[in-house]
Amino acid sequence: MDDWAERGRECKLNCPHGTQKHQELLNNSRQGMNPDKHCSDLAFMEDYSNWDIVRATQYGIIDRCKELIEAGYDVRQPDKENVTLLHWAAINNRTELVKYYISKGAIVDQLGGDLNSTALHWATRQGHLSMVVLLMKYGADPSLVDREGFTCLHLAVQFQQMSIIAYLVAKGQDVDAAAMNGQTALMLATSKIIGPEPTRFLIKLNASINAVDKLHKNTPLHWAVISGNVAALDVLLTAGANVEVKNSMGETPLDLAQQDRNPWIIRCLIDANVHRSRSHFMLKFLKNFEKYKLLLLILMAVGVIWVTGYIADLESDSWLLKGILFVSTWLTMQLVIRRFVSVQTFSYIPLAFLSASLFWMVVTWFIRFLPDLPNSEFQIPFALSITGCIYYFYKTWTVGPGYIKVLEEEKKKTIVALAEADCLDPRIFCTMCLVRKPLRSKHCPVCDCCVAKYDHHCLWIACCIGAWNQRYFVSFLFFVFTLILWMSYGTIMYWSSHCVTSYEKDGWWTFLTQLISCSPWIVWIFLLVIFHSSWVTFLLLNQLYQISYLGLTSSERLSLIKHAHSGRLLGLRQNPFNHGCFQNLVDFFQCRCFGLFKPSKIDWSQQHTMGTEQTRTTEFQFV
Repeated sequence: MDDWAERGRECKLNCPHGTQKHQELLNNSRQGMNPDKHCSDLAFMEDYSNWDIVRATQYGIIDRCKELIEAGYDVRQPDKENVTLLHWAAINNRTELVKYYISKGAIVDQLGGDLNSTALHWATRQGHLSMVVLLMKYGADPSLVDREGFTCLHLAVQFQQMSIIAYLVAKGQDVDAAAMNGQTALMLATSKIIGPEPTRFLIKLNASINAVDKLHKNTPLHWAVISGNVAALDVLLTAGANVEVKNSMGETPLDLAQQDRNPWIIRCLIDANVHRSRSHFMLKFLKNFEKYKLLLLILMAVGVIWVTGYIADLESDSWLLKGILFVSTWLTMQLVIRRFVSVQTFSYIPLAFLSASLFWMVVTWFIRFLPDLPNSEFQIPFALSITGCIYYFYKTWTVGPGYIKVLEEEKKKTIVALAEADCLDPRIFCTMCLVRKPLRSKHCPVCDCCVAKYDHHCLWIACCIGAWNQRYFVSFLFFVFTLILWMSYGTIMYWSSHCVTSYEKDGWWTFLTQLISCSPWIVWIFLLVIFHSSWVTFLLLNQLYQISYLGLTSSERLSLIKHAHSGRLLGLRQNPFNHGCFQNLVDFFQCRCFGLFKPSKIDWSQQHTMGTEQTRTTEFQFV
């Protein structure tokens, strides 16, 4: 129905019948009429027996066209505008007529029109992927240039026809081929299309980010600066474009930006220059060894938490002095982060903070709480909680969520297969990874990869949660929750044993100040416990509710909420993944209990259909 309405809006713009009949036909779309017959259905409302062949071709009146061809009309003959019938059929996406005209001798690469273009050029301009596929099956050459010097790939870039770009490259077109003006497809994207696409898409297709044009020797980065395309410039810099290349005039991209006095672009290029010119040993160390970044961040977080607690625990009664020390510690930490931590490493800071917090909780338990709780009924469960946290964090991190990765050749085969099946759709094909998306998968913008049964990207774990590691993640949350409970219990027992005050005796203000003065370190650790307990409890309960009761991932649930707000209701009864609370838990945790239960095991990284339920599951495949 939505497709029908969209086709109606497009058609109405150029149709000589006007808008009234189109609106009538749009209203009749709910009666099951075929959207591919939109214009031709309008034509049947009139007597087309006197139409000329050009008009009949435009509206797809195949009977009239056959009648005129059989009467002797030359299918290769251009009209007064030097446009052939094959051109008109391609422009209007009349696939049956294209097949018929070619069978009657139409030249598939015949040039015509003011732009001296082929039918394939016009199909590309209009974004008719099915027509592009059909013409190329009949031998159309996408490398031919029109009067402006553009091949079909360059036209697809200019008109932002992403699916056609992917198909042409997958069929063997050189993504770095230059147009007559010397520009590659990536240069056209950065100079003529304001925005990140199709620049990002072409880079995914391995377009050269440092190629130079034939005339000015400008790189794509030069052209992005000239056109003021900030979004494309950011994409190029992220991809590692060389900021020091000079054009034929000896100008770098920064020189061009300073001539145009664009402060934002100048700042981006200066930052890129500074980032690439840093020679500090520690920075190189951090840049080359990703695993040491996390280790150093954790050590820094451990140090910051200790320094904060140490300052609070000073015997000095001067809160002004402590405040100055707190501010100094905070400013020093900010300076270190800005100086040494890159944007990519910044996402690890929450994980480093969580790891450092758990470390000091454990240290506090054994140093401060252990003397008051020596019995094994306290120590053994606490040790199990620690062991569970470490083990399930390790499993969550190392197993991974289930990234969808395929070889380059496999990507091209997938693009061609989906395009020829008319299924190159964002709900099925990921334009970022260039892969066919399995059911329930989604592209994670942080990891820049498609994830099987995507749930969410967890900041506290610094990785995605998906099909392979979600049950380990839930177990990790459970053991962190138990550790927090034990720390809360140990804190209360410590205060009751070492702080000679009570709420009933001294009132809440004196009680609070006595607790703080009794042991500021314990108060600091308890604040960390409260903070982490908030998000751990929420995530754990939310995960268990979605897994057991809804049978959905967090991403799917958010999609349902968004669609509900937009007016499109999808009830939970339509959810094909919900098999009841008990069976959902059995399937999720793969509980067998010596054969008593039979969990279903699905490899969501390879699951593209669900048999008879496929029609229903597509409603839950949100982009």
